[in-house]
Amino acid sequence: MSTDANTRTVAPGAAPAAGPEADRHALIRMLIVVSGMFMITLDFFVVNVAIPSTRADLHASSAAVEFIVSGFSLAYAACMLTAGRLGDLYGRRRMFALGMVLFTVASLAAGLAPDSGVLIGARVLQGVGAAVMTPQMLAILNTSFTGPQRVRAFTAFALSMGIGATFGQLIGGVLIHLDIAGLGWRTIFLINVPIGVASLVLMRRFIPESHGSGRLGLDLLGSLLGSLGLLAIVFPLVEGREQGWPAWSWVCLAASIPLLAGFAVRQHRLEQRDEAPLISLTLFRERAFSVGVLITLGFFAAMASFMLVLALYLQDGHGLSPLTTGVVFGALGIGYVPAAFAAPALGARLGKHVLTLGALVVAAGYGLLLAAVAGIGVDGPSAWVMPGLCVAGIGMALFINPVTPTVLAGVSPSHAAAAAGVLSTAQECGNALGVSAIGVVFFGVLGHGHSLAYAHAFEWSVAVLAGFTLVVAVLAQLLPGPSAQES
Repeated sequence: MSTDANTRTVAPGAAPAAGPEADRHALIRMLIVVSGMFMITLDFFVVNVAIPSTRADLHASSAAVEFIVSGFSLAYAACMLTAGRLGDLYGRRRMFALGMVLFTVASLAAGLAPDSGVLIGARVLQGVGAAVMTPQMLAILNTSFTGPQRVRAFTAFALSMGIGATFGQLIGGVLIHLDIAGLGWRTIFLINVPIGVASLVLMRRFIPESHGSGRLGLDLLGSLLGSLGLLAIVFPLVEGREQGWPAWSWVCLAASIPLLAGFAVRQHRLEQRDEAPLISLTLFRERAFSVGVLITLGFFAAMASFMLVLALYLQDGHGLSPLTTGVVFGALGIGYVPAAFAAPALGARLGKHVLTLGALVVAAGYGLLLAAVAGIGVDGPSAWVMPGLCVAGIGMALFINPVTPTVLAGVSPSHAAAAAGVLSTAQECGNALGVSAIGVVFFGVLGHGHSLAYAHAFEWSVAVLAGFTLVVAVLAQLLPGPSAQES
């Protein structure tokens, strides 16, 4: 994805203004982009708090529940790199608008879904729309803002992601509690429709069009191989457990190896012919990048799956309402928001060690949660789990906010833009794979139990996730230090 500011082309109806009007246009442009990222992040995480009521209303199986959560993220990850190429070729604003249309229509379909199958399909379409939007939003911020305005725009963009993730369950809980027009959980999707329509109306006037420069190609075969390789991993992890691990599940897992190997060979050949691969494999020769992808994948796998099992534990295991569950989740945000403002200064001072610190703090928060769950009975978990959540939220902010700039600081400048795109894809792959993998642990331990069985399943899941974050903390130390980055 090219994000060179020199490639900017202003479209009719989006001519730059001057003076106070320019500031107003810039503010509206930033709000359009930030609202798009907020909707995407919110819709990934808000579904967790609505899962119990959604499952009861649609009579969904546990496998369907996992697909409702992971289908979005898998489609998001599989399509993002291709979407970046489309923006370079056909215009970032045009593809942003297309992605917003897909996301808005999918949100409407999800809100009106008559069964779990339609809801899963709508969630996958939401993921496609989100993938089409994300690289365009990053490019728009990069090409239409400069100086301090750009810093503020990217800060707002990052904060919208954090708030959407940590307060998503609270927002969902409030919407479900209000039960607007008797729609219940459906409002968490339908709320996107007016926001999407308003963004589309404003987009043409306030967002300039821009394209990539240079000779670009679209590697459809590579995209297909990569997507099928990921699907061959996630699908058997979800559906295979539900069906008792039949032979086809192992065949799919085995098939992922040649599919992903074929993807790698394809990218290598395109690069050798000086064409346009989706991923430049030379990136993996840089230790900062290869370790960065690994820790990003591991951390977000643990974070996304934690949100799911916590929602199931609180609502199904302890019978909390969506609103009360959202309030409990709000403790994550109470820790996250102030830590997010402190993270840039800590990152500048500590370098790669801030990532280790963040992962260790998350693991400590999970440890407090385990102690709380072990010490309480069937009733009233809310107050007991909040301190652990607050600590975990602090750790999440200390890792999430500086991870991309810290990793990119060790990547050569010629590869920085491509590396940022692959890191975003690794994040979404981690989300999908984490939900699928931890579902094996949680539902496997749960069986057909009730309150105490949910606590047991939650304890096992959180223990595994704490182990994940500790491994991430150790791996972060493999990132090159300042001297290696400067050499």
